Amino acid sequence: MFVTLPWPVLVTLVGIYGLLILATVMVYSLAAYQREKDFTELKDRMKSWWLIIPTFTLILVLHRTVSLVLLGWLSFLALKEYLSLIPTRQVDRHVLIWAYLAIGLQYFWIYIGWYGMFLIFIPIYMFLFLPMRMVLIGETEGFLRAIGTLQWGLMLTVYTISHLAYLLRLLPTGSNPIGTTIGGVGLLLYLVILTEVNDIAQYIFGKSLGRHAVIPKVSPGKTVEGFLGGLVTTTGLAIALAPWLTPFSLLHAVCLGLLLGLTGFIGDVTVSALKRDLGIKDSGTLLPGHGGILDRIDSLTYTAPIFFHFTAYFYYPGQWL
Repeated sequence: MFVTLPWPVLVTLVGIYGLLILATVMVYSLAAYQREKDFTELKDRMKSWWLIIPTFTLILVLHRTVSLVLLGWLSFLALKEYLSLIPTRQVDRHVLIWAYLAIGLQYFWIYIGWYGMFLIFIPIYMFLFLPMRMVLIGETEGFLRAIGTLQWGLMLTVYTISHLAYLLRLLPTGSNPIGTTIGGVGLLLYLVILTEVNDIAQYIFGKSLGRHAVIPKVSPGKTVEGFLGGLVTTTGLAIALAPWLTPFSLLHAVCLGLLLGLTGFIGDVTVSALKRDLGIKDSGTLLPGHGGILDRIDSLTYTAPIFFHFTAYFYYPGQWL
């Protein structure tokens, strides 16, 4: 039921838990000594991280079939949360069931390694099938809005996140002397670390140094200083971790650090635009201090597919033909 993790991955995970313990001690110590300040949000964030990180660890250590199920469940929760935010009608429910069934099929293509179907199933086949199903119902009122929001929801919560699962299928390459036996598990850990550190660094630099709003109409709290701080931090970490967890060259590590810093920011503000349009602050309440599932995976909806196809193009050419 468990897989043996390469030792660089194990060491990295130990480091992550060490940082989590240190951060927890610091937050609760500050709360004890500075009682005049409210540390409730930070405490809630730490509690959520103690849920998120062990869950992600299970995805890495459990048998790949179980990992697929867990990531599929993540997509299900995200789609369910998204649909709870979007106004739907009784007639739309005849189509929604097919959207939920698409989750299982998308992850089944990953399970059997059908790369071509994995790539086109949601962007093409579901794109064609869902409006056809609505037409057969005979409903035309609100047709464009219903189909458009549902297809975008599938792309956001299922298609993009499923790239995390397909990373686990990538085999080791021989170009990295340390990580020749690491493969997809190292790549997945690398991607998630960079994406989350980018979010954290943007938050810290924005809170401490932020003066100039970058897109005030979409997300007033996002600043130029926070964005640049996240970009520099992510790029530096990408360079440092690349020889340890990936087969990437120095040039590719720099490119990925910049790319993930930028696309992580775009994913974050894209979901912020959705929430602003709906007039809500958080997408849910499942993760205290963070909000809902969409609030936590917003950056990954952009970084996961970008990272996957960058890696497949430069390090696994021809494997999918």
